Amino acid sequence: MPSPLFSPTRAGAIDLATRIVMAPLTRNRAPGATPTPLMAEYYAQRANPDTGAGLIISEATAISPQGQGYADVPGLYGTEQLDGWKKVTQAVHAQGGKIVCQLWHVGRVSHHILQPGNADPVAPSAIRAEAKTYVFNEQGQGHFTPVSAPRALHRHEIPQIVHDCAAAARNAVKSAGFDGVEIHGANGYLLDQFLKTGANQRTDDYGGKIENRARLMLEVTRAVIDAVGHDRVGIRLSPVTPANGIDDAEPQPLFDYLIRQLAPLGLAYIHVIEGATGGPREVPGRPFDYAAMKAAYRQAGGRGAWMVNNGYDPVLAEDAVASGRADLVAFGKAFISMPDLAARIRHGGPYQGLDKATMYGGGAQGYTDYPTLGG
Repeated sequence: MPSPLFSPTRAGAIDLATRIVMAPLTRNRAPGATPTPLMAEYYAQRANPDTGAGLIISEATAISPQGQGYADVPGLYGTEQLDGWKKVTQAVHAQGGKIVCQLWHVGRVSHHILQPGNADPVAPSAIRAEAKTYVFNEQGQGHFTPVSAPRALHRHEIPQIVHDCAAAARNAVKSAGFDGVEIHGANGYLLDQFLKTGANQRTDDYGGKIENRARLMLEVTRAVIDAVGHDRVGIRLSPVTPANGIDDAEPQPLFDYLIRQLAPLGLAYIHVIEGATGGPREVPGRPFDYAAMKAAYRQAGGRGAWMVNNGYDPVLAEDAVASGRADLVAFGKAFISMPDLAARIRHGGPYQGLDKATMYGGGAQGYTDYPTLGG
């Protein structure tokens, strides 16, 4: 019996040949925030839906210079960046693939040496994250260092964040040739910071009660929809991950509220990280009912594809799709070391691990030189 992972489906306006998604993976190989020909090769290697991903979600991409939090990550705000991304999307489409761009503002997860004018990172509140970021020293060697203390965004600055998100989305789809965009609302970055009590102690209409903390996420989503169309927009959420020092006192009512507000907007998909990003699927002390969250979305009229992520192997992924619990399954690190992951799933393996020493920064080694089946 054919695997349900290889049945076609649709995410909004995007037709997909399979249910296998390549999750966004930061690789720090875009000097000057500009995509390179090597990046085009990397994505093209994973783009054929017969052997790779039915849908690729790009690495997180800064919507503005202020939104950058790590060295050598790409952007979406300059002409050279858009030209570089256009070469990536053309390479993906030449392989018959589909690709969306993940829109990113890191908020407090940054360092002042990465910010324009060496400014402090911005955040909903001036609370330093228990997190590290990736920078280069004077010798050009990459290393992790604690993030800088942030300053709280002024109320009058928030509309610019919304504008930058919409402009980046428009640049991605209309200039760079992406099939759509994914709003990064997860993993302790800016939108997640506004959402959760551990990072948001504001007393204005962007803080306090759930409706206020969800306000920026919803404003950004509506602005991005206005820019590129509802059926080309997805959103990534992580209800209980502790990534980048984030937490919330009551995640279940928070995300049940948020998902009900997102439902009528007609998004292409909802991308949910289950558990701790890159870690356990069950987070001690942080129970969460993902089925209830999905049910709330459907009951409120949400028809977008439901994408799950975190710790899925082929067996778990097949069960998730066959049971109807998910429409799409995102694989992360597996796609680093196995550009032909779909082919390996079809053949029942063999599966190969990755070289952690080459994950961040560098060149082709550990990036475009992983072997494929028969190659």
